[in-house]
Order: sequence, then structure tokens, then C-alpha cells
Amino acid sequence: MRLAVSLQVVLLLFLSSRAVSLSFPLEVEQLPTITSHTSGPVIVLPYDNTVTIKCEARGNPPPEYRWTKDDLDFIPPKPPIIKSDQLEKDGTFVLQNKSLGRFQGKYRCFASNKLGTAMTEAIELIVPSMPKFPKETIEPLIVEEGEPFVLKCNPPEGVPPRKIHWMSTGLQHIEQDERVSTGTDGSLYFSHALQKDSREDYCCFADFVRIRTIVQKTAVAVKVEPWTPDYESLDSSTVTLPTRTPRLLLPSGVQTERVLVKGTELQLECIPGGYPIPKIEWMKMGDNLSTRAKLDNFGKLLTIAAVEERDEGKYMCLAKSPAGQAVHYFDVIVEEPPRWLSAPPESHLNVIGSDVHIKCSVSGNPQPDIVWRKNGHIFEDDLLNNKRVLDDTLMLHNALPEDSGVYQCEASNRHGGVLANINVMVMNMAPLILTKAYQEYAVIRNENVSMYCRVFGSPPPTVSWAKNQTPETIEGERFRTLYNGALQISSTEKEDSGEYICVADNSEGKSYITAVLAVKDPTHIVNGPQDMQVISGTTAQLTCQAEYDRSLQDSFEVVWIKDGERIPLSLEEPSRYVVGDGMLQIMNVNLGDEGMYTCTARTRLDVDNVTALLTVLDVPDAPQNVVVTELKDPRNISLHWEPGSDHNSSVIEFVVEYEESQWEPGKWKELHKVPGNQATAELALHGHLNYQFRVYAVNAVGPGPPSEPTERYKTPPAAPDRNPENVKIQGHLPHQMDIGWDPLLPVEQNGPGLEYKVSYRKLDVDDTWTEHMVKRHSFVVRNTSTFIPYEIKIQSRNSHGWGPEPKTVTGYSGEDVVFRHCLQENVSIPTAAPRDIAVELMNTTVLKVSWTPVPPATVRGHLRGYHVHWLRKRSFLNPDKILDERQTLSFPGKRTHAIVPVLQPYSEYMLTVNVFNKKGNGPSSDPVTFNTPEGVPEQVPILTTSNAQKDSVRLVWGPPLVANGILIGYLLQYHLINETTMEVLNTRKMNIAGPDTTHWQLEGLEEGSRYLFHLSACTRAGCGPPLAQESSTGTSARVAGQQRSVSTKGWFIGTMCAVALLTLIILTVCFMRRNKGGKYAGMPPPGRQDMLAMDKVKEKEDLHPEEVSQAINEDNFCEYSDGDEKPLRGSLCSLNGDDAVSRDSLVDYADGGGEFSEDGSFIGEYSGHKQEGPVTESNGFGPVTA
Repeated sequence: MRLAVSLQVVLLLFLSSRAVSLSFPLEVEQLPTITSHTSGPVIVLPYDNTVTIKCEARGNPPPEYRWTKDDLDFIPPKPPIIKSDQLEKDGTFVLQNKSLGRFQGKYRCFASNKLGTAMTEAIELIVPSMPKFPKETIEPLIVEEGEPFVLKCNPPEGVPPRKIHWMSTGLQHIEQDERVSTGTDGSLYFSHALQKDSREDYCCFADFVRIRTIVQKTAVAVKVEPWTPDYESLDSSTVTLPTRTPRLLLPSGVQTERVLVKGTELQLECIPGGYPIPKIEWMKMGDNLSTRAKLDNFGKLLTIAAVEERDEGKYMCLAKSPAGQAVHYFDVIVEEPPRWLSAPPESHLNVIGSDVHIKCSVSGNPQPDIVWRKNGHIFEDDLLNNKRVLDDTLMLHNALPEDSGVYQCEASNRHGGVLANINVMVMNMAPLILTKAYQEYAVIRNENVSMYCRVFGSPPPTVSWAKNQTPETIEGERFRTLYNGALQISSTEKEDSGEYICVADNSEGKSYITAVLAVKDPTHIVNGPQDMQVISGTTAQLTCQAEYDRSLQDSFEVVWIKDGERIPLSLEEPSRYVVGDGMLQIMNVNLGDEGMYTCTARTRLDVDNVTALLTVLDVPDAPQNVVVTELKDPRNISLHWEPGSDHNSSVIEFVVEYEESQWEPGKWKELHKVPGNQATAELALHGHLNYQFRVYAVNAVGPGPPSEPTERYKTPPAAPDRNPENVKIQGHLPHQMDIGWDPLLPVEQNGPGLEYKVSYRKLDVDDTWTEHMVKRHSFVVRNTSTFIPYEIKIQSRNSHGWGPEPKTVTGYSGEDVVFRHCLQENVSIPTAAPRDIAVELMNTTVLKVSWTPVPPATVRGHLRGYHVHWLRKRSFLNPDKILDERQTLSFPGKRTHAIVPVLQPYSEYMLTVNVFNKKGNGPSSDPVTFNTPEGVPEQVPILTTSNAQKDSVRLVWGPPLVANGILIGYLLQYHLINETTMEVLNTRKMNIAGPDTTHWQLEGLEEGSRYLFHLSACTRAGCGPPLAQESSTGTSARVAGQQRSVSTKGWFIGTMCAVALLTLIILTVCFMRRNKGGKYAGMPPPGRQDMLAMDKVKEKEDLHPEEVSQAINEDNFCEYSDGDEKPLRGSLCSLNGDDAVSRDSLVDYADGGGEFSEDGSFIGEYSGHKQEGPVTESNGFGPVTA
């Protein structure tokens, strides 16, 4: 007990038993413990400048050190031979490499303080001498030919490993084979002598690799005397050596015992002598040779690495030849140094009066001897006090404080030893808690936390926990006290926050501390980045908005990581990366920006990550290795290439371009296109050109750069491949016919000397053709009859031949009247107007008009077509306002009906029809008046969502700019969306009455769900096209956060003001346009109508190129008109010339187009719900019944 008082320390107690393992903090008094020391043996090499012998220990008070050498106190000599300035500090000393031989021996280190002494096992210091052969005189060895002999080496001992080499004095290696070989003992063995073995300089060299030393033995001479048979009558050339019975040169005797330590290498060697050379066979008696066994040195050496107990046994080597055999046996014994069966004995803390048992469980072969010590001194039995050693166990009965100390167990046999220091403390002490009081713990909700209570005491204290000053111990499946006294709480809740009390109690007393726990809300990314594709050169925006516990704001941060590396954000230098408002913006994206982007929102307690893939789209790389291959003739080639990278956007097509050096050198033109999955193109070329080719790829982003041009490819000249196209026959003057055509392009001429053959004859009158050769691309035929049809052919020819047989074109000579251009002259125009005008409404905006054609005689020339004129008189939405909106469409050729599009719903119209020829327009028909019915409204211009609650969303919209009728309300459809599969889970709809309603609070939605809203404006005719908008309802926590923050954010107030202002502007524009009564909504401004019409024609040409070309070429309508009526070609023509409305190309409604049925009725984009019933012509401007 006095020892316990004098220590004035507490010892760390593991609460498992009355005798427990010790673990001491550094600030507590404790027995010495060896922490590090040099392991033996230590071999001093010649080139080592110093030798360090290390011994370090911990303890409180700090231990002092002493050494023994060969079990005697070791007193270090004075410097400079030994450096001992650190000897008292950490027990380590350094020997200088001078006179080290006298320090060879076995050392032990002892570390002591007032509580006890620890020690190390023996550390052997070996100072080997330099190996050398003794000086000796060796007599020459004389042997008879055929006899075996051995040249002994007897190499000196030294630091292993050692290699033996037999060489001549000229350092030439002695050749070794199955007859001559070196044994493991270093000697050179000859199975039998031959005369070539005679030489004067057999030298043995011993190579000590580790100490970089080679020593040489004195050379020995060998003389081999030839074998002479007993009878001399035989011819010496046919004499052979007599056979000699095999015998073993190594080892000697019949049997050898080999003892090895487990894990070392087993080597068994048998070197035979005899003639002929005996063969060696190995076997293990009663068993098979191990698969790990290897044979070396021509089968004379058996090796097994890392020998084990199973390799023990009797082995036999058999030397066998036709002359006989010899045998040797090896008894192999595998032994083992001492080792711990499980682990070294552990240190103990025991209560006064308890029994202490220290078991030293070791194994080894031979069985180890065990020596017990206390504080470095041999332990002696004290039977009076029941302190004794029994086999491998030291027992202390009814232990007292004075039994405390460091006990050593050392087990050894002839192969080595092991030593353990066991610290034993015998004492009683009240609990003392080392954990700091009022330590604060923070944990994220739903995670686990451990609050520590490190306790020292003897006997082992029990630990319990209570909360908030209540005496009851905390219980529940989420609460558990761990073996080290810590309280572990699983799946923490917000209610777990508070103060906890740790109570440590044993028979000597009780101690308390308080711990404080705070449970925090988790960090959660509510709007993380999504996988996205972005075009190179644009800006990528990745969103990352997170919620976190506000008490952790000082440690909260958002970090962006790309492909595992943090994105550098520089505040000083301009950067392409901009982070702010929960978003990462990457300016001027390039292909290097592609990758995985991770948004990490973290505090000091937790972290949340969301990863998204950013794919950068760019134009394709240029194709590589473009190769030209000639096909069946020089003007038909195949082009091959290797596609470049498509940069994440599949190639749509490859475009082949050409450049020729004769007509337009340096100018690249498109030649051919192939699909994006094809890397070859077959090309038909023109003749007499020197080509270069290149290829570029096109994807959804755009065209990529072109490939490198090919080598020049020259085509031979040839006859023209085609004749001129677009042949035009016009009769500007009576008795004259003007013929014109589009000439061949220079690259189409295929050779020099291009000219044209013009052939013509009267249709169905002449059999012979009149022919003329011209070089220009026009020809005038004079003295023709008036308005007579002709057949005309134009054929190409160059110096290498004629083009193909031309097509025949029909045209007319000049008409019999003179037109007046813009002068006021008498002209002949059609004299009759179409009759029986009838209209049929196909829907609210499309009308079919029909008529009885005029008699052919009244046309007075070639009938070019019909004009349909209509006037919008008023809109029923504003019936008091008189309108004057006039429009015209021209329909070419002979026809009896036409389709009139782009009418305005809910309006009153008047319509007339007239015929026209080349000279001008005929009289108009009697007018027909009709009304268009009410239509559906246009799409609402704007739809936004705001104020998202957990079960409701506010919708705000603007009224349609064009109502097309009387607005009666709105139709709202909303769809519940699965955010994972984007499928529609549920659809509901509702009618919102009142034309003036522009907002709605939609209730009854599901919390935290995604919705798609469709809103349409409605009239009595139905509802118009919907406008879509997506939004999500909030969660309870999210809505609460929004309520706290939205009202304080200026951006929200600004956004709502912008929405209100936008709505006001839309309403004002709608009111002004409706009252103005001018052009239709969406009508192009003056000066842009021609452009819109041409765009429409171009769009139609893309869809139906042949049909459009034919319609335009055959009928140049609107080319001649009276007065101010000069409408645009292919466009709607205004009756007053001021307000031309280009709503669509006339080609859209011409015969033969893809938009008409067989009878000419329109079935295209303007067809809707057809209004049945004809509208008959009236005598005046009265209403028309439909």
C-alpha cells in the first residue's frame, strides 16, 4: 500500500478482468518498457566507419541505462573509440571502426527507474578478420589416367556469402562439366583423369562478395600419366581405358546426418568417381521427393529451399554406371529456434491479494529452456510466500505491492532464443477519469457518435452514463457502453442533444465527468449538377445548391473537383472558372473540359457529393489519309479516307470538295455528299480538268475543318456529258421566236471547242429540222407565223464529239398584238371573266374557291393562269372598324379551283377571280362575300411558376396576342412526373373561367414532386396550342428555408417586378394591335416580305425540288400586270400594292406539288376541320350562306 501512495499516479485500466493488460500515458509514472533495440547478430564490415548499438526505452521517471558484455558489466572506454554522449539519454552508443576486435562479444541493455528494470536479449557483435589462405608449398599431384582425383581448396572463413572459382594463373576458368565439377566445400572433383588435365596452374579463388574481397590459394600442378596395358602387343591407337567401379568422392562413408534450422536451405551433395562417368539418382526413403526439390551441378546437388518438418527423413543418392554402383544415405533432421506460440506474455495490473499467473508459452526443437528474472535478476522460488515457477508458468499467490516489477521470461535452445519483459503492478486505487470534463461532441443527425470516458483504477471500475443530471442510467437499443468506457449512440436524433454524465465506480471510490453533445442537421445537396452536353466555345453551367446546419457555417464550403483533382479558382488572375450563387460556370468550353465533375459540399462534420458527366461537343476533326483510286475509267474514281474524332456528336455526313486549276484555281466547290457512316465515295468527274480533292465532316455542331488536299488528278478530254438546260422560247415580237438556254459551265465542257447545235421545226407540220451551229447561248428565228407552236432541240459539241441526244421542247412564236410595257398603248388582254364563283370553307383560315373557266377564244393568247383577289372588310371582334386588307394569289395554268390560305378567323371577306395571259389581266368576276368562323386562340406568350409550397404552386401567364374569337377562359393540364424515368404517372386537368384571369394558385399537389404544366387559351371554337412549364413542389424543410430567405433576397423582388412589367407590356401590345386593325399578328414588316416569301420557296424547294423548279420555270406569273398591280413572283400580291403579305409561296398550292390531292384540293398544313356546304355566288355584296 505504501508503494501505491508513493507512486501518486493512476494506471490505465482495461475493464475486462481483475488482472488486465497495462497501457500507460506518457505523463503517468510507469515501469520501464524497451521500445527499440538492435537485433543481433551485428557483423562489422571492413568498410563500415561506425557501428551503432541501439537501446531505447520509455518510462516515468525516465529510465537510466547500463550495458553488459558477455554477462559482465560493460564500461565504455573513453572517446574517440566509443561515442557515449548519448548513453545516459537513450542508451544508444556508437563504436568507431578502430580496434573493434576487442569489442566482439554479446551485449545486453538494461533500462531502470525506481519502479523496476527492463532488459534486452543478447546482442552479438561479430568482428570478422580478413580472410586469407595460409602460405604453403604444395607438391605436384601425379595421377594415373582413368583414376579419380580431388584438388582441395579449404577456403578460409569469412562473411557470407562466399563463392569459389577455379582458374588458371592467367585467370582463365577451368572448364567444368559432368566429369569435372566444384563441390559445395570448394574442392575441384575429377570423376576420372585424362591427359588433358595435366597443367601447372590450378588456382582456387575465394570471393567474399559482401566485403568485396577475393583471396587466392597457391597454385597446384597436376600431372596425368598415361595408362599402359600389361600386354604390349596391342596397337596403342586402339587402347581404351579400363572401366573403374563407381565410388563417391564426396561425401565419405556410407551415412551422414544433417541437422538444419527450419526455413534454411537443404543441400545434399554426391560427387562420384569412376569410368565411365557414373550417373547420380536421388530418392527419399519411404516417400517421394518434394516438388520443391531442384537438381544442380549435373544432378550431383539436391536443393530444397525453406526446409520444413515434412522434409525430414532419410535420403539416398545412387552413383551408377555399367561398371557398378555406389550409395550414400543422408539423415535429415529439421529443428526450430524458440518462438511464441501465440504472443509474448502481456503486462498486468492486479489487485492486492490476488493471484498473478504469468505463462511463457513457447515452442522449439529441441525444447527450449526457460529462465525467469525479476528486474534483470534471476528469480528464485519463495515457497514460504507461495512465489514459485512451475514449468512455463510463474505464480505469485496473494500478491503484495512489493511484488510489482518487470519480470523477464527468456526461452532458448541451441538455435536461438526469445525474451519478454512483463510489467506487473499490484495495487488498489479509486477511479480517476482522465478525459477532460465538459468536452463538446458534435455529430450529424442519423450518424453514430462515441463520447469518451478514459478511466484509471484498481480494481477495475464500472462505467455508467446518465443524461441531464438524472440519476437513471441511459438505456435503449441505440445506447451502448463500450469496453473502454465510451458511450456510443447509434442513429442520433435531434432530441439526443444535451449534457451526459460519465460515472466511474469501484470499491475504492467514485468519479464523475460531464460531456456535451450537439446533434446537427446533415449537409445535403438539394440541387446538384446534372449530366449535360455543351458545345465547344460556349459556357457550361453546373448547379450545386446545398442545405446545411447554420451552426456549422464557419466551416461550410463548396468544392468542385474534376476527374479527382480540385479545380483551381484564382481570385487574382483571370480564370475560365467562375463560382458563385451555387453554380460553377466554365467559360469558353474546350475539349479539355470534358470529364466527371463532382460538387462537394462539406462542413467539419460531414460531406455530400454529387457527380455529373460534362460532355463537350465540337465539330469533327479533319479526315486523314484521303486516297484517290481509279475505277473502270479515268473519269470515275473512288475516294477513301479515315474519319477523325467526332467529338461526341455523330457525323451526319461527309462532304467531298474539289478544286481545279484551269477555270477557277484556288476555289473549292462542293462535289458530293455521303452519309456519316461511310468513309468512301465514288465520283464521276468532268474531262479535261486537273483536280484536287478534300473531305470534311459535318455533325450536329457544324462542319469541321477539311482534310489535306490530295495529289493532283488529271482527267482526259471527252465529248460533253450533257446538253444545255432551261431552254426558253419567247415571242416578244410578231413573226419572231427568241430561243435561249443556260450554257454549260466551263468545267462541264469536257474539252476545247464548245458550240451548240440549234434545231427547230413546226409542231406536227414539218418533218425536217432546221439546224444552226452557234457558240453563244441564244438564237433568234425570224419570219415565223403568228403564235405557232414549234419543236426545238439544243445539242452540245466540242472538239472530241457530240453530247447526248437532246430533249425536244415546245414553244410558240410571237402573238399578234403589241403590248405597251409601261406606255399607254392599246393592248389585247383576255375579254371574259370566270363565272359561277363558289367558296367552301375548309377551316377557320383556309378556303377552297372554284369557278367555270373562260372560253379559250376570249383569252386572246396563251393562258397563263388565274388571279384570286380577296378583301378583309372587318373583324367581328371589332365590327365597327372598317378594314381594307387586300391580298392576291396567282395560280398558273388551266384550272377550275384553288386554295386560299392564311385567312383571319371570325372575319368578313369579299373575293373575285380573273384570268390573265402574257399581255395582262382579264376582267374580274362578280364579287362573293363570305364569313370565316371563330377560331382557336394562339399560344399564350408566357407561363411562369412561383411560390412553390409543399402541396401548391402559383401559375402566372399572359393572354394570347391573337384570340381569333371571343376568349372564354383557359384549359390547364398538369402531369405528375417520375423524376428518374421521366414518365408521366398521373394527369389531371381543369377549366379556368374568365378571359381576364392571368394567375392561379394550384392546390392539392404531392409534396416534393415534379410536375409538367400545359396551359391553353380557349374560345367557343376550342382551345389553342398549349405552352409548357415544369416546376417542383417543395419539402417541409425546404419551404421553411425559402420562407426565411426569399423575403430578404432582392433578386426575388426584382424578378416579380419584371414579371409584372412583362405582363403589362404584352397586354398593351395586344390592345394596340387589335385596335390598329392592320396586318396580322406575326406579319413581316415592309421590306422583309420578299425575303420571307423567298425563304418559304427555298423551304419548299428543299422538300420538292423537281416540282418547285418545274412550277417556277413553266409559269412566270405576275410578270405582266396592268397599272400598279405588279405582285412578287411566287408570293401573295396585294391589291393596293402597299400592304403585300408574304404568308407563303404560291408553289405551296400549285398543281403537282406534294400538298394537293389528285383533284387539286389542298391537304397540307392549312387543312383543318372542314366546314361542309358550298357558298354560292350572289349578284351583289350581300352575305353568302355556307
